[in-house]
Amino acid sequence: MYTTILSVKVNTSNFRIPSAYLKHEVEIDIYAPEGILGNEKIELLFLNDGQDVAKMDFPKILQAAHQHKRNHRLVVVAIKASEDRLMEYGVAGIPDFKGRGAKAGAYTDFVVKELLPFVKKKIAMPITGKVAYAGFSLGGLSAFDIAWNYPSVFDAVGVFSGAFWWRTKDLADGYTDADRIMHALIERTSTKADMKFWLMTGTEDEKADRNKNFIIDSIDDTIDIVKGLLKKGYKRNENVFYFEKVGGKHDVATWESVMPAFLNWTFEV
Repeated sequence: MYTTILSVKVNTSNFRIPSAYLKHEVEIDIYAPEGILGNEKIELLFLNDGQDVAKMDFPKILQAAHQHKRNHRLVVVAIKASEDRLMEYGVAGIPDFKGRGAKAGAYTDFVVKELLPFVKKKIAMPITGKVAYAGFSLGGLSAFDIAWNYPSVFDAVGVFSGAFWWRTKDLADGYTDADRIMHALIERTSTKADMKFWLMTGTEDEKADRNKNFIIDSIDDTIDIVKGLLKKGYKRNENVFYFEKVGGKHDVATWESVMPAFLNWTFEV
């Protein structure tokens, strides 16, 4: 007796969406499995820094993610960053010490109030499974912030080499770890109890080690996010998964290599 596994072809469509909140067009790529019937569990993933997703062999990754998941179909929306990326990505309402991220609130409004309805209209079928948001570096911080603040919309978040160092005070101005914006936000606010968090760093993400503990800052800052989530009552593996890639760098090749692990954990059957 033989088992046949049918491959799922993935199509890519490009759109430009005018945004009243951002006051410019936003370019997106939608990666969608071919032949969705509507009786499958349809799931949705938003990815910041879609220009980096375009450098990956993403259709092949998404096709592989559908193996053995006959009744699941994952649609991925890759949002390409604008020239104003450093202002649009960040934490809504809390710019960093250089004023970066000042438009993060407007970007959040674009995603939730303009992009999401646009995508749902394009899919034209109910989203019956999880809706997740992920991103790379500063795009990962942005994804975390948006998902955290919109638990009625998002079920999971993925952060690849996240910019969790984002802070309100410069190192030269008496910085302490309490000045990290996302860590403080987690401590004083809440999101839904069943939110899922997939966090990743590479051991060669950077060289910086501000507290001289022989652990690079990206790892320190991400592990402290994990600790903050555990303090909130989230459980390792069930709600929180931390992936530390040995030799992983702050680059597209590293993020591409761990993308299947993120997809498999987040959208598990």
